[in-house]
Amino acid sequence: MNGIELLLTRQSTAQLISPAPDQTSLDTILKAAMRVPDHAALTPWHFTLVAGDGLDRLSHIFTQAAINMGFNENKILKATKMPYRAPLIIIVSSNIVKHEKVPKQEQIITAGCCVYAMQMAAFSLGYGAMWRTGDFAYNEYVKQQLAINKQDEIIGFLYVGSLAKVEKKKTRKNYNAYVTYL
Repeated sequence: MNGIELLLTRQSTAQLISPAPDQTSLDTILKAAMRVPDHAALTPWHFTLVAGDGLDRLSHIFTQAAINMGFNENKILKATKMPYRAPLIIIVSSNIVKHEKVPKQEQIITAGCCVYAMQMAAFSLGYGAMWRTGDFAYNEYVKQQLAINKQDEIIGFLYVGSLAKVEKKKTRKNYNAYVTYL
């Protein structure tokens, strides 16, 4: 698959199963993230890999956060199950560096590019991936439990695994409705 084909055919995959990427594939996925545009070479991101027993720990964190947020019983149960949607979750958080020419927003966008690059790399290697955020991405308790600094943000949870089924190709909107020429 060439680069253009990858860009035009990639899609998110919600139904993921074991196996997770092997170490060689995971190295490639992480290396792809390290190649994103990075003004002033600040590397304003951090990756937390969650697999195996880590999924149980993340489940506990999500459950406690759901309880703290006053979720009902059904939402608490859903929160408990969330980490088991894939055999690997890569949590991408910002690691903001104070810099006179690179504002926080730009650094957050750069960290977002990491998530996208990893998703693209996973897809190109034959794995599925889904970038998720939601309540727990913006929850202070979750950040604290994941040792993410108060000034930093969870950019997303990238769920990665093997495809549970062959995904139907999604149709894409025509770009013309979203373009203005000046």
